[in-house]
Amino acid sequence: MRRRSSLVLLALAVFCVALAPLLREYAFPRLVAKALKSDKAYKVMVLEAQNATLFGDPKGEGKATATIIQTVRPNPDESDGQTVVWDMNLAMLDSEGKVVTQIPERYAFDAVSQTPQNCCGEHIDSKPVAHTGIAYKWPFFTEKRGYNYYDAQAQTAATIDYKRTENFNGLEVYLFEQTVPWSKVPIPSQLPGGLNPKDVEATGMERWYTTVRKFWVEPVTGAPVYAEEIHKEEMRTPNPDDPANPGRIVVFDGHVKMKAEWSNKLIADAKEQRSQMLLIHDRIPLGLVVVGVLLLLASLLLQYLGNREPKTPSGKRRRGPDAAGGPGEPAAAAGAAGSPAAAAQPAPPVPVAAAPVPAATETAVLPRIPVSGSAEIVAEAPVPASNGKTPATAYPERPSAPPPTG
Repeated sequence: MRRRSSLVLLALAVFCVALAPLLREYAFPRLVAKALKSDKAYKVMVLEAQNATLFGDPKGEGKATATIIQTVRPNPDESDGQTVVWDMNLAMLDSEGKVVTQIPERYAFDAVSQTPQNCCGEHIDSKPVAHTGIAYKWPFFTEKRGYNYYDAQAQTAATIDYKRTENFNGLEVYLFEQTVPWSKVPIPSQLPGGLNPKDVEATGMERWYTTVRKFWVEPVTGAPVYAEEIHKEEMRTPNPDDPANPGRIVVFDGHVKMKAEWSNKLIADAKEQRSQMLLIHDRIPLGLVVVGVLLLLASLLLQYLGNREPKTPSGKRRRGPDAAGGPGEPAAAAGAAGSPAAAAQPAPPVPVAAAPVPAATETAVLPRIPVSGSAEIVAEAPVPASNGKTPATAYPERPSAPPPTG
């Protein structure tokens, strides 16, 4: 009985230890991919630049309040397996809440590693692109190192460096920073101040841009919870410093920061997602390994106790201290052996050949164990339309209310 129980415990131990890596390596990627494709991944991020220069702003140079709204909408119809597709829109509003420029984008990436997949009609401003490097989100379990980060303005990737670990509103985050030097970048299909992109290109002017961007990233989820950017854009002639043909228009110059109420919403989401991820990726697999080890020890203990049970001369296990007679011996024989008459008569000699030979001690052979190595949000920042663009009429006013807490 003990041996059978030992084998059952051993089988359970092997099952628990084998299930741990299966949950971590097979179930976890599929669960996070499903989450990134669902409505839970829909996000709105609102940033603001005060005392900025925005071409055509009614407040004038250096006095504008520019608002940047970025929406992220998962596209489950285009997503497949671990490939996640997001449709995004970046819009800038002037001091009066009027949309002056916006850039739609589609981005496809691997759910766990964040590696771009270069599929599914990805584009920037309706023009096909091939993303390289991470963008908008860091990999799960972000490391303290530099990453290749994709710049949607320049449409190239460059290193974004890890700077330090900080405590940000009660949450441990990693600070990453990237500096993009002055670079010639594509002219978007919509420009501030009523500038017509085709007319601008016809004059031979070029769009130049530089920025210093910072992200505060929660490392377990890889989600940025706060961002800042010192951003400058200019329209230049090929030789803007030539006195004979000068040409330079400052399109934007400002220090963009994420608004606190929107950052707090991202922090709350990151805390919740962090707990769920650690449970699936670390705590449950570790618990299964611990349970498996305990079951293995219990199995070995039962096997050991079974081997220590005493045996009768015939090789059978003794059932108790008075089990010498055994149920198979006749009751009369037991009684005769205990009578005075039987005691007086000498016992007949036992032939040497008939003497019982003690049975060899049974050795237990253990089985081998394998080695297991909301409505308000929509009004303030609506999602892009099915074609990836968001009409300017969708932003009648600049957002002022914080996101819903529910």
